[in-house]
Amino acid sequence: MDQRLRPYRSVLYIPGSRPRALEKARTLPVDAIIFDLEDAVAADEKDNARETLKDALAQGGYGERVKIVRINGLDTPWGQADAKAVRDMNADAVLLPKVNAAADVDALAAITGDLPIWAMMETPRGMLNAAQIAAHPLMAGFVMGTNDLAKELQTRFRPDRLPLITSLGLCLLAAKAEGLIAIDGVYNAFKDDEGLVAECTQGRDMGFDGKTLIHPAQVEITNAAYAPSEDEVDLARRQIAAFEETEAQGQGVAVVDGKIVENLHVASAREILAKAEAITALQAG
Repeated sequence: MDQRLRPYRSVLYIPGSRPRALEKARTLPVDAIIFDLEDAVAADEKDNARETLKDALAQGGYGERVKIVRINGLDTPWGQADAKAVRDMNADAVLLPKVNAAADVDALAAITGDLPIWAMMETPRGMLNAAQIAAHPLMAGFVMGTNDLAKELQTRFRPDRLPLITSLGLCLLAAKAEGLIAIDGVYNAFKDDEGLVAECTQGRDMGFDGKTLIHPAQVEITNAAYAPSEDEVDLARRQIAAFEETEAQGQGVAVVDGKIVENLHVASAREILAKAEAITALQAG
């Protein structure tokens, strides 16, 4: 499936050290899973987590969910071993934390070979170097690490995330310029459905492809927010039909709901329908 059309609405963090969580993840209606060997695993569990996760991925059962493994940084005592282990795991991609520059990606690629790489974008230097990071030939996606980024920037919490908007925008621009997937950061208050809806709406409006989640209770809201709505699908169909009819009749301009429909609108409409069909296919599977 074309990565641009593959759904990445919900991307759930799962601790790589917890067999029960790894088992439950096989049944959750998420589009992708980040199997975490970093923040979610205590120092004395790192080695065991690596083996537990390798066994779980070898066993399979995750269906069409994209399997991404977040390793520890290469500058930590565990990063090198993580990278070597992921190279031999049944994973779709490796996620590198705190990426500051393309050189960090080079260092990982020297170990993991041609395995697609995702970058945690969570440092001020990473924001400033987002374009060069996105342009790396093995880079497949950005994941916003908004908690770490807010700490580094010394921002205050605001529901509108205004202090983070510049950083979010820089990473979106870099990701879209290179055709990467861009995933928004987590929403920490996992029992606050109203706040989650608002942040999902903001992220979707900005252009993010989906959102990282810390709890399965957030999946339903996030899937709905990042899927094409019924109104969007209906409008897309009508735009395509009107444009094709106008072309067939040799007329000049197609109009839907009082607005001109041009080639770019039709291209967007076809993407919306393709994304909706991909979501339907995933749910059926």
